[in-house]
Amino acid sequence: MTDPKKYNKLILAVSIILPLIVASLFGIKIPNVGPLGFLPPIYASINGLTAVLLIAAVIAIKNKKLKLHEYLMKTCLFLSLLFLSMYLTYHMTSDSTPFGGEGMIKGIYFFTLISHIILSISIIPLILITTVRALTAQFDQHKKIAKITFLLWLYVAISGVVVYVMISPYYVH
Repeated sequence: MTDPKKYNKLILAVSIILPLIVASLFGIKIPNVGPLGFLPPIYASINGLTAVLLIAAVIAIKNKKLKLHEYLMKTCLFLSLLFLSMYLTYHMTSDSTPFGGEGMIKGIYFFTLISHIILSISIIPLILITTVRALTAQFDQHKKIAKITFLLWLYVAISGVVVYVMISPYYVH
């Protein structure tokens, strides 16, 4: 068993650097790439699939299917990285789409969007800590934080789909 504390500095660094890189890349626009409007429905679908697989992973662990749980969680990690790469690619090559809804729906959209963004940043260290605790066989500590990580990650995955569904009518095609 490896000491999970040796990963703390790396977890902290990634948790700070990754959101800073993402934020800085929003200031970069790559011209003349061509239309990448096909990406948002793909990365929204990846979010939806991540949500389904997170639920499947919880069911797997509750049924003591450890290898299936591990496979599903590794798949969720991969899908999250795939989502992030597509999301950044789209936003570095396309103008932001303003939300066109009015009234209460606009408030719901912005609440969902803002909570999605804040929690997507917040879950980075939680996902990393949860993963390290599993990989270092610290299963009691893993189980405690995994309950919180699961709920927040699930919210981020589902709210990502909701944000896409709400903004998609306003995309310029």
